[in-house]
Amino acid sequence: MKKPIPKPPKAIATDTSLSTRQILLRLALIGGLSAAVFGTFAFAGDFIGPKRLSAATIVNSLQAAGGNHPGFRRNHAKGVCVAGYFEGNGNGLEVSDAAVFRTSRTPVIGRFAIPGGNPNVADASVPVRSLALDFQLQNGEEWRTAMNNTGVFVVNTPQGFYDQQIASKPDPATGKPDPKKIAQFFASHPETKPFTNWVKTHKPSSGFANGSYNSLTAFEATNAAGEHRIIRWSMVPEIPYQPVTPDETVKHDFLIPDVVEQLGHGPLRWHLVVTVAAPGDKTDDATLAWPENREKIDAGTLVLTSASPQIDGDCRDINFDPTILPSGLKPSSDPLLAARSAAYAVSFNRRISEEARTGSSSSLRMGEKQ
Repeated sequence: MKKPIPKPPKAIATDTSLSTRQILLRLALIGGLSAAVFGTFAFAGDFIGPKRLSAATIVNSLQAAGGNHPGFRRNHAKGVCVAGYFEGNGNGLEVSDAAVFRTSRTPVIGRFAIPGGNPNVADASVPVRSLALDFQLQNGEEWRTAMNNTGVFVVNTPQGFYDQQIASKPDPATGKPDPKKIAQFFASHPETKPFTNWVKTHKPSSGFANGSYNSLTAFEATNAAGEHRIIRWSMVPEIPYQPVTPDETVKHDFLIPDVVEQLGHGPLRWHLVVTVAAPGDKTDDATLAWPENREKIDAGTLVLTSASPQIDGDCRDINFDPTILPSGLKPSSDPLLAARSAAYAVSFNRRISEEARTGSSSSLRMGEKQ
């Protein structure tokens, strides 16, 4: 008998007194989001569209929006390494014959982070958090996934992401993004409406440990019988959701110290919940959520047991490219997947080269300012 599927926490409305300008500035900060999840980049061949927008150009735009911080990721620069294992329960084999879904234990290296290219950003400055994982399967394969706590992606094309970065670039006169340019971007990209609605109505969790994280993009799964299905997945926490408090939002750093302390007292757990698309569901547009009544499968439990500084932890040298998949899983037709892979490689190579040249990472430690 299958276990009941854990339900993710419901969104809680934020203070509706936020001005339009405040909301736009908040969205501008989100504009620098994750090369781990919000990196919508170049198609195969390293270029997209008629203007031949290269992966390097996209990474340059991220760097322009987040600032120059050698040795750090171009997005989600502020984070912490975690490690543990995934306990498969066999239920996931219904949709995929990937070894990770068997009744076995798979070692995992991961990373919690917040958006933006600035490693010194305040934790409460944006409502988005991420969890990236590298499952190290016993047969030598790997499964890398990069998830966000958002329910949908902000844009559905690489060009849209690039446009967002250009609109989010700080004005030299103020050091902040121009709200007018941000407003123009969202007005010209109607596909962003589900995401902006989420920003306006979502109250972030009080920590990394009680947040849910979603793949956002879809993937193709194949089981042992050769049946093909399109899926998304979520990590749903066992710790009850609590919204961020006013006392926490005034602290510059609270997310990393909190999860480190929690892991010091014992493991943290999430359920891997696989959602299966039904005929007619859009599977190539991450800005659109699937209906809540879609089939869901609890495929096992992620157990995190330790944390370490990102500067020298096991996650430091991992490129969390979401197209690195085990047998039984493949990228879907969503253009963001192939695109992200190209830019991840550019960003990773720049970061590693900078560390080798300057040793910039040696001066930083988890929770410290640069």
